[in-house]
Amino acid sequence: QVPLVESGGDLVQPGGSLRLSCTTSGFALEYYAIGWFRQAPGKAREGVSCISSSGDSTNYGDSVKDRFAISRDNAQNTVYLQINSLKPEDTAVYYCARRRATVGCPGNLRSSDFASWGQGTQVTVSS
Repeated sequence: QVPLVESGGDLVQPGGSLRLSCTTSGFALEYYAIGWFRQAPGKAREGVSCISSSGDSTNYGDSVKDRFAISRDNAQNTVYLQINSLKPEDTAVYYCARRRATVGCPGNLRSSDFASWGQGTQVTVSS
């Protein structure tokens, strides 16, 4: 059983919005920070956002600040990523991942600090 499953990716026009979901299972979500990352074709994986276990602390990559919003519902075992004002450069596969330990979000969103990756959901921004 895959502990994290992403959904909500789609083909959208520039300026549009999407809400991605990361549904978790098999572990106590309330103890873990969750991160979102993305990877565009031919590019390295990029940290997008992270939310602490309680949801009271969040951080974002510089390229998505003011357009993306991360949230979580521990009772529903789900973490969300609201993406607004989409740009063609946001086109990528988006992944969620669980922090390796029960600690907060790292200052720099490095994929090495996260484990239990989902399979990803494709976001394509094109007119």
